[in-house]
Amino acid sequence: MHVPYRATCVEAGPMIERTRFVGLDVHKVNIAVAVAEEGGGQPEDHGQIANDPSAIRKLMSRLGGTGVHLRVAYEAGPTGYALQRQLTAMEIDCIVVAPSLIPKTPGDRVKTDRRDALKLARLHRSGDLTPVWIPDEAHEALRNLVRSRGDAKADELRAKHRLSKFLLRQGERTPVGVRSWSTKYDTWLNRITFAHPADQVVFEDYRVVVRAAVDRVQRLEVALLQCAETSAHVPMIAALQAFRGIRFLTAVTIVAEAGDLRRFTTARQFMSYVGVVPSEYSSGAAQHRGRITKTGNAHLRHVLGEAAHHARYAPALKGAVKQRQEGVPKEIVDLSWRAQQRLHLRYRHLSGRIGRNKAITAVAREFAGFVWALGQMMEAPTAE
Repeated sequence: MHVPYRATCVEAGPMIERTRFVGLDVHKVNIAVAVAEEGGGQPEDHGQIANDPSAIRKLMSRLGGTGVHLRVAYEAGPTGYALQRQLTAMEIDCIVVAPSLIPKTPGDRVKTDRRDALKLARLHRSGDLTPVWIPDEAHEALRNLVRSRGDAKADELRAKHRLSKFLLRQGERTPVGVRSWSTKYDTWLNRITFAHPADQVVFEDYRVVVRAAVDRVQRLEVALLQCAETSAHVPMIAALQAFRGIRFLTAVTIVAEAGDLRRFTTARQFMSYVGVVPSEYSSGAAQHRGRITKTGNAHLRHVLGEAAHHARYAPALKGAVKQRQEGVPKEIVDLSWRAQQRLHLRYRHLSGRIGRNKAITAVAREFAGFVWALGQMMEAPTAE
């Protein structure tokens, strides 16, 4: 058993504090533990413990003690932030690390829980780990609801595709002038029957699944609206909707995924977080920029890409956009107007040179910059 290190002083005086870096490779059942001492040397393997709050408390008590400052790190993953919140409540410094940004040794083909924990302890000591932003529990709950609605929407799309492809295989064609999944489309579905009972069962089953999927999305959207209205992010959600292309669902997604935009010191940092900056392969005098990195937040990248499509149209202040700007401060309305003008000009300039799809991606990148600028104008949200 490892004996915990405790700094001692020969002479009377204040206790010398020593930092101990702890790397945890966290899984559903077990946690691999490694420790790196502040003074250097190879990290030590401390075995495994159960992924249980009481076992974690015992581990921290054993590793810590008078004069020892613990600094803990573990990778972000399916286990979430429960461990980080427990350690924070115990007044232990803990960061959650972005797995994609952990330095990797070329040629290292061996991966085990023990080696991962040792690497985390060593890199934490050297300061080479990049922590992720950790939302509070209320913010995470809002984000969970946003993502749940996204999952439900994807399930709805799959259910509709299954039904439409079944009809296609049976030779059923949508009548001319009838838009898919409209009221007229539903009326047309009600008139369809099949000669074989098995086909009729399949058809009716697919329709039941589609109806359930639609109801699920509507139910979650109502819950999301109610949750957003009582959150601390109401001003930011309203301000985002002043931009053309951003309505409620896009605004609440940006807020839920990005959090307080003032934590990004520059617009480019936020663009990198979204994953819309170009990749680069440069060496010496040669410089080459490729496609966007797509290493950031996929949810943000999707909604900003959808919003960027509105830059195809000439700037205008009317209809729903004008209604959403009612009660919004003038400086935010002015920013949204500048965004309309800039993004439209950018799209017109690029679409003829690099194509529409790439132009939309470039517009999405600049749109992220305007969203960041808005975030710098807003006050920090306060908990209810």
